[in-house]
Amino acid sequence: MTNPQTLQGPQLLTRFQALDRFLVRHQSLWRPRPFHHLQLPWEADHPELADYLRHCTLTQAEAAEADPNASQPPTPFPQWANEAHELSQTSDLPDIGLPPAIPRLDVNVPGRKWQQIEAFGRRLDYRTTPTHWIDWCAGKGHLGRRLLQPGQRLTCLEYDPALVEAGHALSHHHQLPAKHRHQDVMAPDCAAQLPDQASVVALHACGDLHIRLLHLANERGCPQIAIAPCCYNRIAGQRYQPISAPAQASPLTLSLDDLALPLSEAVTASARVRRQRDASMSRRLAFDLLQRTQRGVDEYLPTPSLPVEWLHKPFADYCQDLAALKGVALTGRIDWSTLEANGWQRLAQVRNLERVRNLFRRPLELWLVLDRALFLEQNHYRVRVGNFCEYGLTPRNLMVIAER
Repeated sequence: MTNPQTLQGPQLLTRFQALDRFLVRHQSLWRPRPFHHLQLPWEADHPELADYLRHCTLTQAEAAEADPNASQPPTPFPQWANEAHELSQTSDLPDIGLPPAIPRLDVNVPGRKWQQIEAFGRRLDYRTTPTHWIDWCAGKGHLGRRLLQPGQRLTCLEYDPALVEAGHALSHHHQLPAKHRHQDVMAPDCAAQLPDQASVVALHACGDLHIRLLHLANERGCPQIAIAPCCYNRIAGQRYQPISAPAQASPLTLSLDDLALPLSEAVTASARVRRQRDASMSRRLAFDLLQRTQRGVDEYLPTPSLPVEWLHKPFADYCQDLAALKGVALTGRIDWSTLEANGWQRLAQVRNLERVRNLFRRPLELWLVLDRALFLEQNHYRVRVGNFCEYGLTPRNLMVIAER
């Protein structure tokens, strides 16, 4: 497999099975999080690679994140990277174009979001022209309004009443035949909101929300479905529940930590956000070293998400306050400056060791997307999987298009 493909027909299962074998075979590389472990299981088997990565700088880690070919770690990293790349290849879905938007429809829509909406809409290549769009988890309904054409109807389903009201006002302003309904899509009464001739779309609905869409749309016999999945870890349980027969037969069991792996890129983060992230991570890693010695327990202690204001505290105050929050008693003399420096040193090691784990981000994401595609295929939909936009516009650029 050398050329990227739009996946459809037998390719869906063939690619899924190849990804499944790859992920199962290399679980020891992508399951353990370097942030949680002072030593990773695979390091003993690959000491040269481990030593190389542990001596790389934070700058080198950032360069590798921006360009994976910036430096080539020792074997077997290149082999893993090549296989991951091959198995993750997908092509752009066909661009069928989109009629021009009505004037000022994009007002108050962030530029990146509007570009995603445009790209999503240009990929909706159906044999039968939709008559009724359902914008699932619609927010203000920007996607649905952009898709709406003369002779079509639009229903936007959204849980937040403020967004429902704002969306209604926008649709009324543009004089569009759109209904904005306050709806918990997880509630039993949601099925009634899906007429059997509705075409359901969801751009970046999270975890359980888009899984619910697939189940309900299938049950209601909706002729057309299109989703760009997001936030696979936003689920009610502690373990992933596969929905297709091939995924249910797989030996893989995925935790919330595993499901978060595809979401760990910072492609769209600003420089300021990246600096805050690094400062936060270095402090957390320093505190991890501190709590291990203070508790006498050599294991990671989960800490809560902290307000960004905590980064303005002096380092010692940060650690003392976090220790109090976690009920860790601090005793003895603590060399705060050395501990802070060790936190930054460990951050460089963690970020570079993560380069191994990160090889599996896209393979795991495609495995999850193909689980959704295979579920639809086994329920008699014609399914295609590919990219709806450039990766730089959003890392969540995979799209499933299905037509009954």
